[in-house]
Amino acid sequence: MTITIYHNPKCGTSRNTLAMIRNSGEEPEVILYLQTPPDRATLERLIAANGEGVRAIMREKEAIFTELGLGADGCTDEARIAAMLAHPILINRPIVVTPLGTRLCRPSERVLDILPNPQKGPFTKEDGEVVINAQGQRV
Repeated sequence: MTITIYHNPKCGTSRNTLAMIRNSGEEPEVILYLQTPPDRATLERLIAANGEGVRAIMREKEAIFTELGLGADGCTDEARIAAMLAHPILINRPIVVTPLGTRLCRPSERVLDILPNPQKGPFTKEDGEVVINAQGQRV
C-alpha cells in the first residue's frame, strides 16, 4: 500500500498529519513539495482527485497570491495552476494520497477519513488537542 504526503516540515498541520499517518502503522512517501514541486500533470491530478477545485488547494495567505491577483474574479484556474507551478509556496499543504482518496488535510484530522488502517494508539496534536483517545477512537 502506498500513502503519499506532500509535506512542509515547517508547518504544524503538515507535521500533525504525517504523525497521524505514522500512528496508523504506515510509513508514507514524503514529498517535500517546496524542494520537489509537482509537475503540471501531477498537480492537475491532485486537484481533480481532491474534488474541491483549484482555489481549495491554494495558500491565499501568501503575499504573492495577492500580488499576482489570483483572487480576482477574472482570474482563471489555468492562471492559478500556472502560478502554483511557478511558485510552489502557493500550494496548500498537506495533501495526502491513499488508496481511499486524496485530501487536503486542513485540519490535519481530515487524514483519518482516508487512512486504510485505524490509529494504533492515542494521538495529541502539537497544540495539545487530543484527536485519538487511548482506545484508538476519534475524539
